[in-house]
Parts: sequence; C-alpha cells; structure tokens
Amino acid sequence: MTTTFRLRGGRVYDPANGIDGKVMDIAVRDGRIVAHTPDLQIDREIDVSGMVVMAGGIDMHTHIGGGKVNLARMLLPEDHRINARSDNPLELASCGTCTPGTLATGYRYAEMGYTAAFEPAMMASNARHTHLEMGDTPILDHGAYVMLGNDELFLRMLADGTEFERIRDYVGWTIHAAKALGVKVVNPGGISAFKFNQRKLDVDDEHVHYRITPRDVLRTLSRALTELRVPHPLHIHASNLGVPGNVASTLATIDALEGLPGHLTHIQFHSYSTDGPRKFSSAARQITDAVNAHANVSIDVGQIMFGQTVTASGDTMMQVLNADHANPRKWIGADIECDAGCGVVPFRYREQSYVNALQWAIGLEIFLTVRNPWQVTLTTDHPNGGPFTSYPHLIRLLMDKSFRDEQMAKLHPEVAANCTLADIQRELTLYEIAILTRAGPARLLGLRDRGHLGAGAAADIAVYRVQDDQEAMFTTPEYVFKDGVLVARGGRIEAAPVGGTHFVEPEFDPGIEKTLRKYSDHHLSVHFDHAVISHDELCACCNGGRLLPAACDPLLGLPAQPAT
Repeated sequence: MTTTFRLRGGRVYDPANGIDGKVMDIAVRDGRIVAHTPDLQIDREIDVSGMVVMAGGIDMHTHIGGGKVNLARMLLPEDHRINARSDNPLELASCGTCTPGTLATGYRYAEMGYTAAFEPAMMASNARHTHLEMGDTPILDHGAYVMLGNDELFLRMLADGTEFERIRDYVGWTIHAAKALGVKVVNPGGISAFKFNQRKLDVDDEHVHYRITPRDVLRTLSRALTELRVPHPLHIHASNLGVPGNVASTLATIDALEGLPGHLTHIQFHSYSTDGPRKFSSAARQITDAVNAHANVSIDVGQIMFGQTVTASGDTMMQVLNADHANPRKWIGADIECDAGCGVVPFRYREQSYVNALQWAIGLEIFLTVRNPWQVTLTTDHPNGGPFTSYPHLIRLLMDKSFRDEQMAKLHPEVAANCTLADIQRELTLYEIAILTRAGPARLLGLRDRGHLGAGAAADIAVYRVQDDQEAMFTTPEYVFKDGVLVARGGRIEAAPVGGTHFVEPEFDPGIEKTLRKYSDHHLSVHFDHAVISHDELCACCNGGRLLPAACDPLLGLPAQPAT
C-alpha cells in the first residue's frame, strides 16, 4: 500500500540543492523523497518545526568489514566485555566501542543519524568475507574499495612494461570481481617492498625487486580509474604514514597525479614537518595550500580523538614500526595471497603526549583551512584515529571556537608553539557540516540519489533538535529515517532493516581473464572459476539487501567554493 508522510516546518540544510537553513516541508512516498505539490495526498504528518533536517550521514572511510577488522575485535576482548549494553529488544546482542561488532556498528551509526558507511580496504581475495560482514551490519547501506598497487600481478605487469590497456582491464576486472565501489592503494608499492626487507619507500624510490616507483603506481591506477569512468577517485593511503617530515611525500603524491582525480585519505597522518626542537611539527598549512590549489584533489582527515582505540591498517610496513607503541602490549601482522597485508595494533591517544596532542591539532587545522568544503570529508579513519562514535564531539570542535580553545588548554603545553590552531577563528556552519558528512561524500562516491533531499532521492533523513551544545545535538537525533522507515528516535533503535550494497560495474575487455587464469593457476589457492562474486551471491552476502550499482559516469568536478 502506497503511503505518503510529510516532515513539516523543519529547517533544511541540503547543500547539493543549495538549500541553507530554509524552513520547508519534506514529503516521502515509498522510501523516496517526492516533490511537494499542492495536490499531494498526505497520509501522515510529523511536526519538526524548529528542528534541523539533513540527509542521512555518509561515512566514506570507516573500517567495518574484512579480515583485519575481525582481528581487531579479537585483539581487544576487554573492550567488548566492558561495553556490552542494550535493553532494547530490537537490538540483537553485540558490543564494543573501539571496533564494535557488526550489529552494534549499525545500531550506533543509525543512532547518530548515519545511513551509509564504506569499508576502504577490501582485499580481492577476501572480498566475500568483507561483503558478508557489511551485510551483517544492519540499517546501513554499504560498499567497499578494493586494494590494488601492492599485489604481485599488478607490480609484475607494471615492471614488465605491459601495455597500459591490459593493466586497465585488470583494474576493471578486479572491481567487477570483488563488487567494489572503487580502488584503494595503500603505501603504493611499499607493502610489497617490505616483503623484500625494504623498510621505507618514498614516492620516487625504486622498489628493490620490481624497480618501479610509487609514482608509477599512482599514475597508472589513477589513469586506469579515469578511463574506466569509475566515479570515486583513486583512494590513496600515501607513503610514510606517521613519519615526521612526511609532508614532502604527501606533496609529491599530489604531484604524481598529474591533474588526474585523487582522494588522499586520513591526510592528518601525512601532514608532519620536522621543525622545532622536537623535530615534529604541523605541516597542515602546506597540505591545505596544496589542496586549495588542486581542484582534482579531495581528502578525508582521519582526525585523532583522545582515548583507547585500535589501529588496523593494510600498511604492514608502518604497523610493524608502530608495534613498539602498542597499548595494551599486543599486536597482529598478517598477509593473504600476496594481495596485501595488514597490521593490528591497539593504541591509546593521550592529551599530555606531545605527539598525540599535536596530531589532534593538525587534524583540526586541516578541517578549518581547506577553503572548499566539498574537497574534505569528516572521518576519524575509524578505528585508527578514534571510534566513529566520537563524530559528534568532533563536530562541536569544528563549530565552536571557544570549546576548541578549552580543549586545547588541556593539552601538552608545547603544542601551541608548533601549530597554528589557536589562531584560527573559523567555525564551520551547519551548511558546511552537511557538506562534510552528507553531500560531499555522496558526490565523491557517485551516489546520485544519496546525500541530498531533492525529489527522487532515497528518503535517508536525520532530524536534530537545535542545541547550543552541538555534540549533544548530533549525538541524539530526534528522528532518523532509512528509505522512509523510522529506524531511530531520540537515541533508541526503532527498526533494523537490511541495508543495500553500492558497487560499480566498469567496462573492460574480458580477454584479460586469460592472463588472470594463468596467474591464478600457478600462484593462488582459490580457483579462478570462483573469483567473481555474482549478483546473486552478493545479494546473499548482504542478507537479501538491495543491489545498488552506481553509474560509471563521474560527477564532473566538485562544486567551487562560493565567493565570500
């Protein structure tokens, strides 16, 4: 039976449609937003007068599925024991804060007004596992980026001078086989180089075995995705994560794109200089100057938040170094099929640690000095910088200068001298927050019917009561709708529908399968005939959720920053 309901009198923030705090009604029919015409028959009305209405939140970089996430869960059983909760019969048993179980992940995101989340590091050989975990996460639509650039076949082809078109077909086939939404490269070539005992690989250093450079990897993958018309730019975990002075390699990474689209992820961890007596200082201004000058580049921040978490990364090279700082003192390293690796290291960020406090400040500096909000999205690189449940606190830091100053006063006293955060007066607006958490991620992922409230969009909607304390406001929305279904109200789950899976299907020459089959028969343990995930299997993996293919037709460019 077709029913239509209306959210009446809300203050709407919908940047994709240029709506900035306009008081208006939103009408929903059969899970979609519809035009509010005079003859529209309304069956039910919800008064949201004075409340803020936004599209459902979209987290485009959060580790919620795949092998290393389960390793992170197993590494901290104490986190799951301490944080078990729920008196809600709609919530099945699930717990954890640093890396919550799949069920708790869906519940906690929905309670905050988020309706979609994307796993950024899916290995091709582990894609089924990743989709199964995301499918077990209720409410949220989801998708994943498949990792390339350290797999042996790609590096062999690049080193052997294989014609670009064949490499492009390999990239397209891998996206198709894994049912991915995009491609991520982690420490380009560096994970592979580590297996040959090479402990550092800068952007123009040669891989000790394959004699190619990270610049070659970046340029090849970005060009391949551009020609395949994959909407999401190459998702780049740059070289030298966490290393003092890595600003140089981050700038070199931007240069290596040669104007092609690229998304630099958790860029806070790549924005460090060596100025000052401690040889560790903020290079945020250099990074944001480069982002401001390159319209082809987008970023997410990977803000660190103080407290206990666990770092889970495909960057084995860096995680082996970080293992010495594990808290508690335990860690895991793994590798699968020579595709990629991972390291899992628990960590506690401390306010009185000079390094941790400066990392916190650097992330905020980046958020507040990128001029065009369409080029930056809000993340903590969950769980690496902190749990996703800390987003409301982060939003308040960005919107409230006095609160930011109060928090900075608690930090290690030398931090202020080695960054410029205290001098930044900017406070983000609700319109800008809606870009960073909704409209921007949707555009960067090519999700045309998400992240906005225009007619035809999926009815993923979050309604917030206005409060002076933005953290409280964004922690507990009054209403959250997923595809028109009320899934949370006042911080309590009301329904737990199955989410859908976003992916792309680029065109490629199937003749590449002859090369892939030969390689698989000689080197891999999974039979090539089982490599491709079919639509039916994908649907089964996501518990019968809808398949949501995105068109291979990128939204050209990001909206410009309006003149001020």
